[in-house]
Amino acid sequence: MSNLLAEGPLPTRARWSFSGHPVWLCSLLFVLALGLVFSDLGRRLPSAQWLQALANPADGDMQQMILHFSWLPRLAMSLLCGAVLALAGTLMQQVLRNPLASPTTLGVSSGAQFGLLIATLWAPWTLEYGREWVALAGGGLASLMVFALAWRRGLAPLTLILAGLVVTLYLSALNVTLMLIQQQDLNAVFIWGSGSLSQNSWAGVEFLLPRLAVGMLILLPLLRPLALLELDDSGVKSLGVPLRFLRIVTLTIAVYLAACVVSSVGVIGFIGLAAPALVRILGGRTFSQRLRWAPLLGALLLCVTDLGIQRLAGNLAELVPTGAATALLGAPLLLWLLPRLRLSGGQPQSGDAHHFMRHPLPIRRLLPLAVLLALALLIGLGLGRGLEGWQWALGDTSLLDWRWPRVMAAAAAGCMLALAGCMIQRLTGNPMSSPEVLGISAGAALGLIALLFLLPYSGPLAQLALGGLGAGLTLLLLLGLSRRSGFAPERVLLIGISITALFDALQVILLAGGDPRGQNLLSWMSGSTYFVSPQMAVWVLCCSVLLLLIALPFGRWLELLPLGEGTPRALGVPLGRSRFVLLMLASLLTAGATLIVGPLSFIGLLAPHLARLLGLARAVPQMLGAALLGALIMVLADWLGRTLLFPAQLPAGLLASLLGGAYFMLCLYRR
Repeated sequence: MSNLLAEGPLPTRARWSFSGHPVWLCSLLFVLALGLVFSDLGRRLPSAQWLQALANPADGDMQQMILHFSWLPRLAMSLLCGAVLALAGTLMQQVLRNPLASPTTLGVSSGAQFGLLIATLWAPWTLEYGREWVALAGGGLASLMVFALAWRRGLAPLTLILAGLVVTLYLSALNVTLMLIQQQDLNAVFIWGSGSLSQNSWAGVEFLLPRLAVGMLILLPLLRPLALLELDDSGVKSLGVPLRFLRIVTLTIAVYLAACVVSSVGVIGFIGLAAPALVRILGGRTFSQRLRWAPLLGALLLCVTDLGIQRLAGNLAELVPTGAATALLGAPLLLWLLPRLRLSGGQPQSGDAHHFMRHPLPIRRLLPLAVLLALALLIGLGLGRGLEGWQWALGDTSLLDWRWPRVMAAAAAGCMLALAGCMIQRLTGNPMSSPEVLGISAGAALGLIALLFLLPYSGPLAQLALGGLGAGLTLLLLLGLSRRSGFAPERVLLIGISITALFDALQVILLAGGDPRGQNLLSWMSGSTYFVSPQMAVWVLCCSVLLLLIALPFGRWLELLPLGEGTPRALGVPLGRSRFVLLMLASLLTAGATLIVGPLSFIGLLAPHLARLLGLARAVPQMLGAALLGALIMVLADWLGRTLLFPAQLPAGLLASLLGGAYFMLCLYRR
């Protein structure tokens, strides 16, 4: 693993102006935290009562009780969790020689949350042995998945982080599935899962402290060998250090520390990445420097963030997840770091490196797909489960009036997402691109959410326009950030997933404010067609057919643009205008589909791949095949969501995301 990371010093323009030492940033944050603490105390109680409230609150004074049993434990938890997450991130970065490693980017936090949700729903007795062990099992399994996906590329840093973020997205989809099944606990689980530091006693601190002390005691004898990892593998082995054992034990401790935090307060995003990265930027080059300063900086970062949330949100502070707010800070930091770190990711593979057999008569593939889609539509409309079991109800007009809008909307959304994915894959030359993976769907969803909160009674045309604007701006942001790296596939994917994390954090903050529209929005974001009206179904179906007819004439451009700039220019293709038109068309397709099935389904990745596997390699046949396959998958997903767990229902987009996410991980494993 000595060649896993080719990291030189950051460029001079990337350095901060704090005289090259973390003490200045820590001092600034300490002063800011101190000011927020005294300001908050003064807002809650007269200064004469501070010491009594902190040490021995009066039984009859509610403000003193709240300060002692809620505000002060929350302050302690923010400092404690921030330090522990930063320590876990520092250990992961040192062991993997990867400056982007952290509990968030390696999927540990999402895996721990998934393990706790599984245990809570189906095996609550396991929590009696310690919820930190359940979280450790979930985080450990997630880590193993990440390492398995990146193993064939030698655990190259970019591939490892990409695998971690993909596993995080997939586990997040599974977590949402569990939350929707357990409707009665939806709001509480949703806020806790997004990282809530709210406390009503000192129990959380008392739970966390002894467990962290055990982890630190085990870690102490390993600090000196870990410092030797600054050398290459051969140098470490020559000094008699058992390298594999050291890495396994250290990673286990790091996962355990992160799991303890998740089991106490939920997922706190990106502190484990931000603190060690900032220390590195400020001159902390050695492991001992990062080990000293990163936990302190992490504690102050989380403390200031949480105090700021309490000050800005006021009475709603208990409902605003701190983890989502830290993601707002961490995702931009990741976007800023990516072009400034020289990471070895292996040789990127473009779409041209993947050869598929081209069928001589595409119509022989398209006709069976059309027949299968017709059969799926028939099954979706006629076959279902009721109180009396399975029944065929195609002649029942009451059921048909309820089913056909959902079926048609699912087909239209699948068609549009598949078309958008096909166009983006050809434009970027990256077979692992899709609207969902690159954050374009999240941008469209954010635009739609903003419209819903600002203009709740807007029509579908305004929704499509603002959703398309959000998707288009996200796509332009993605291209702007990727230009410096030459649009290397893995960096493009990492930037896209980082943008998705940023928008997801914004969505969580918008939805966590107690607005009654939040629960319906969560169902929509997970891809439910339950609320689709007949008028909306007809409108979206017409929109998908119209956009498909508009997209087909651009097949020539999609054939030529992947060949580079010289050939298309010589054949008269206007490069700038053609790319802009195709990107805007992909944005409209994404917005129309997101309007129905939410921002996460992976159909935009899966359908174009399946079309190529069927021999539909040319642009127009691939677009037609992808559109048919996308509609087919979404119709079947909608039908399965209605019947699989009857009378409970699962959103079609969520089922499709589970299938498409598994396919994405398979593609990543084979690269």
